[in-house]
Amino acid sequence: MMKHIHIKFIFCALLTAPAVLPAGAQGLAENDSLNANELVHVAYRKVAPGNLLGGVSVINVEELTQKNYNTYSLDNMQGYVGGWNGNSLWGMSDRLILVDGVPRDANNILPTEIDQITFLKGASAVVLYGSRAAKGVISITTKRGKQAPFTVEVRANTGFNVVKSYPEYLGSAEYMALYNEARENDGLEALYSKADIYNYGSGENPYRYPNVNFYSSDYVKKAYNRSDVTAEISGGNRRARFYTNIGFNNTGDMFKFGEAKNNHASRLNVRGNVDLTLNESISAYVNANVSFYDSRGANGDSYWTVASTFRPNRVSPLIPLSYLDEHALAARDLLNNTSNIIDGKYFLGGTQSDLTNVFGNYYAAGYNKFTSRQFQFDAGVNIDLAKVLKGLSFQTQFSIDYATSYNTSYNNEYSTYAPTWSNYGGKEVIVGLTKYNNDKKSGVQNISGSTDNQTIAFSGQFNYQNTFATDHNVSAMLIASGYQQTYSGKYHRTSNVNMGLQLGYNYRNTYYADFGGAAIHSAKLAPGHRQAFSPSLTLGWRMSKENFLANSSVVDDLMLSVSGSVLHTDLGIDNYYMYEGIYNQSNGAWWGWRESVSLHSTNSTQGANKDLSFIKRKELAVNLKASLWNKMITADASFFVNSLEGQLITPSSLYPSYFFTYYPEASFMPNMNFNNDRRIGFDFKVDYNKRFGKVDFTAGVAGTYYTTKATKRSEINENQYQNRQGRPVDGLWGLQCLGFFQDDEEVAASPEQRFGGTVKKGDLKYVDQNGDNMIDDKDMVYLGKGGWYGDPLTLGLNLTAKWNKFTFFVLGTGSFGGNAMKNDSYHWVSGEKKYSDVVRGRWTEYTKETATYPRLTTGSGINNFQSSDFWMYKTDAIRLAKVQVTYDFPAQMFRKTFIHGLSAYVSGANLLTISKERKLLEMNVGSAPQTRFYNLGFKATF
Repeated sequence: MMKHIHIKFIFCALLTAPAVLPAGAQGLAENDSLNANELVHVAYRKVAPGNLLGGVSVINVEELTQKNYNTYSLDNMQGYVGGWNGNSLWGMSDRLILVDGVPRDANNILPTEIDQITFLKGASAVVLYGSRAAKGVISITTKRGKQAPFTVEVRANTGFNVVKSYPEYLGSAEYMALYNEARENDGLEALYSKADIYNYGSGENPYRYPNVNFYSSDYVKKAYNRSDVTAEISGGNRRARFYTNIGFNNTGDMFKFGEAKNNHASRLNVRGNVDLTLNESISAYVNANVSFYDSRGANGDSYWTVASTFRPNRVSPLIPLSYLDEHALAARDLLNNTSNIIDGKYFLGGTQSDLTNVFGNYYAAGYNKFTSRQFQFDAGVNIDLAKVLKGLSFQTQFSIDYATSYNTSYNNEYSTYAPTWSNYGGKEVIVGLTKYNNDKKSGVQNISGSTDNQTIAFSGQFNYQNTFATDHNVSAMLIASGYQQTYSGKYHRTSNVNMGLQLGYNYRNTYYADFGGAAIHSAKLAPGHRQAFSPSLTLGWRMSKENFLANSSVVDDLMLSVSGSVLHTDLGIDNYYMYEGIYNQSNGAWWGWRESVSLHSTNSTQGANKDLSFIKRKELAVNLKASLWNKMITADASFFVNSLEGQLITPSSLYPSYFFTYYPEASFMPNMNFNNDRRIGFDFKVDYNKRFGKVDFTAGVAGTYYTTKATKRSEINENQYQNRQGRPVDGLWGLQCLGFFQDDEEVAASPEQRFGGTVKKGDLKYVDQNGDNMIDDKDMVYLGKGGWYGDPLTLGLNLTAKWNKFTFFVLGTGSFGGNAMKNDSYHWVSGEKKYSDVVRGRWTEYTKETATYPRLTTGSGINNFQSSDFWMYKTDAIRLAKVQVTYDFPAQMFRKTFIHGLSAYVSGANLLTISKERKLLEMNVGSAPQTRFYNLGFKATF
């Protein structure tokens, strides 16, 4: 079956060939008076901005980069366009990212390579791309050569990432004292003596009484460098135009010890785009891009993950040789045989519990290099068929990408030493060593993690565009397209094959009708259900051309459009053969007629449903665009209602309980289309342009707001308040907390808390929602929106002021309406886990009126560490995302030189967070700290 599908795909692609043509290789513009660079890239064509009918936002990245240098292609784009909140388009996951019309990774293209980014949000805007694009498309278009003299532009940057904040963990003495308190709360004796706590806290001998701070300046730097240099070369004439981008960047790391101080990541990129006009009817283009990515890191566990769990008193990573007693000859002999004497002064410490540790790993376990190579190639042809039929043209593109990666490493073993301490004459010395492990350096380079991925894309289209009787403008496209992605270790390829049809009509650029449809295919469904047709219809009205606005001194342009769409998609159908009944043999004998005879069983693990079908995105969208006071104010706003229907579930509530058994584990329940979700929201973008004296001022405001609702769910809850239907899709559920139990009598008089462990005073008390005198999962209720697809409300503000060769740029973003849980290892502390500063607010008899944290325990603390509103917090925040000042040196300075222009700029990114929970939002637990980035850059044109 899969072979048949594969052959069908190739046959269709070869018959129709090609693709989405990048800038410079498209068909006729919808508005011939516009420069090609002013056109907006949408599905399989370019259109004039004035003819966009909604659900589309565009960023001119080449222009933006002149005032705002970025290091990531989608950096803070929510600050410029509505509908994109930094995480999703209109609140949906699984957006498709296209680079020059081909599915590619946004991380593998830098802003200096990009001409334009188009955010295709509405269903009407993405329908022609087929199934894989049903939840939105981000289309990135690279720069191309122009008919202009040979030009070289060089940009160089260097900057520093400066740490914002670190988690605050308790030192050894405080940890030990509080751990004793936790044991006392559990009715256990103290583990650490007062003398031990004093010795660990005094700091007089940190090698015998360690107090390890992972965030100390002994191990990490406060800042690390990132530098890059890019050369852009372009030029050409009417016959041939080219663009070349050669860039290199290198990023360091925060560590300052062992192999980790050599950690770095670098990327070398070479991109070449060529456009050829072969004759009056035929043009062609070729794109090629090669990127080389390399990184190096010390072997061992993630330092930041270990930093969140490793208690400060466990081991001293390095111990000075100077502490060795001169008579400890056996110990000296041990150290004479190790190859890991650090800086000639230290040996590696260890214990019987910590034979190795992350510090020893970073010093002596070797290093790993990650190597990635990516090659991308596009070729296309554009043929004008006007001699056959006026307005007819044909476009075709073939693309192929290869990506390979692998790891090479030197994996060493090393010995650690646990010292035996003594005190001679008031001086602490090491009188003996216990050795763990051995030093081994094989010198063998190991290779692992090899991957080999491939993308092949074909697309071809006939375009028709003509005007009749001056007023009637007609356009049409017939498209056949497909791509297939192969990934290492995955048997099935990711495929997208569809036929597309677009029909457009407008009368005097005033009344618009646009129909788009795609016939799609998916091998994830059963035969007979693998094809579907997705239609979309948009109607537009340019009100500014009507008599009542035609002579307005206020309104330059005003357009209203409405679209309705039904898109079919297999996004959300995660695997193949989900429609089949699946059986397997039990792994072991489990039953028999006699004790000496046992038999295997045949078990059903999935029921069959041959009627499984596509998931549908049904959408109604309204868009309004306006230009006022001679473009002093421009605005674009959209309102949308969409329903994602027929999402797959295994509906246990719709089948009798005997359709599933736990032993042997078996199920006859099939997958079926059932769940529905609804999203309602709006987005907007307003730009203001005005000159005040010698200052050119621009302000832009963008925003997105949406709500989600689970409109259909398969659920049977005896407590209606626990039904997910009618609640937000991204809802956080948990217990309602009544505070702390203040005494044993209150514990005894309260409902039984059935999560496990012994509940005592100082533990959290919860609401018994159903009155059954028990606290369990049946008391979980809706607490608030989680913002899984981005916060419900996202805002962006960008300001630009140009004065006397200076350009001042500021970007701010805001996110509101989301919630999260403090459920990481920093907040949920129990057992022998590392203690953070939050436990200082723990409940005790003396702090019961002011406590902000439950009592400490050496048990699991499972009763306290449940999702509840006690741990919930709002993620509302305003962020100063970017500030940049650019100075363009006067042109007359270089009048008699080969330099045509020079600019210098300084910038800061991720500068400030304003939030009630600022400390929490700026703190990373278990991963590298957040940083501010300060940069100095130059751009020269030759």
